Amino acid sequence: MNSTVVTFPAGQVSGRSRIVGTVPVGERHGLVVSETPFHPLDHTWPDQPADRGTIGGLPVVDCVTGAWSDGEIHLGADIPARRGAEGWQWLVVHVTDAPLPVGESVELAVDPAYRAALSAGHTACHLAALALNAALADRWRKEPALDALGRPDFDQTAITSSRIEPDASVDVYRLGKSLRKKGFTADGLDTALAEVAAAANDRLKEWVAADAPVRLDVPGPELTARRTWHCSLPEGEASIACGGTHVTRTSELGAVTVELALEEGTTLTMRTTVTR
Repeated sequence: MNSTVVTFPAGQVSGRSRIVGTVPVGERHGLVVSETPFHPLDHTWPDQPADRGTIGGLPVVDCVTGAWSDGEIHLGADIPARRGAEGWQWLVVHVTDAPLPVGESVELAVDPAYRAALSAGHTACHLAALALNAALADRWRKEPALDALGRPDFDQTAITSSRIEPDASVDVYRLGKSLRKKGFTADGLDTALAEVAAAANDRLKEWVAADAPVRLDVPGPELTARRTWHCSLPEGEASIACGGTHVTRTSELGAVTVELALEEGTTLTMRTTVTR
């Protein structure tokens, strides 16, 4: 069995392929095809949910990452190898309630509206992270790692989780001792949240209005290819490693706004909303 070829990075939402393997998923059935437009949940960083749609006319109730070696398919968190490890074939596993036979040629169709909403949420998530970095840039006492626009990278330094939703995202940051040691000060942040959010929202408004092009750098067709998100913003070319799906221009987002909440002084949550 070979690694699954994926077409979702190019924006594809349909295709035809042959079933090359199956695996039990509880009482359900995991179907593997040679090529798919479906974006699966990545268990190593489960930010973007799996696509919805159909395979061979059957509803895809889940879509997960699998890995094959020595004749056995492992799923999600049960995969005993690092993503992309040699000697393993990396698979998109379409989970259905009914089986389909190996060797059958099937139509695959992704729900285009749900995909579009997730793509908008994911692009907005990256833009919001960069805007938050800019809004918090004056809170660093030491020289930290920088983001693609040359600003202190609060997002990648402090993030603990990220979740993409339809036309939205939720990012959670830890403002703990290790962040303070790296030079970030959260003193007075609780009373400055509205000001920080306003600065980020002003920048997001400019970026959406700029109609900046968005693209994915795709070095190969396989699931584990290390893809990179790019956006040509007025300040420069932004890039972030990313395996998800995206819009093609910032203007497609309509409007992007963030809301910030600080809990117990140590957990900062940013909720990003797209209004298309």
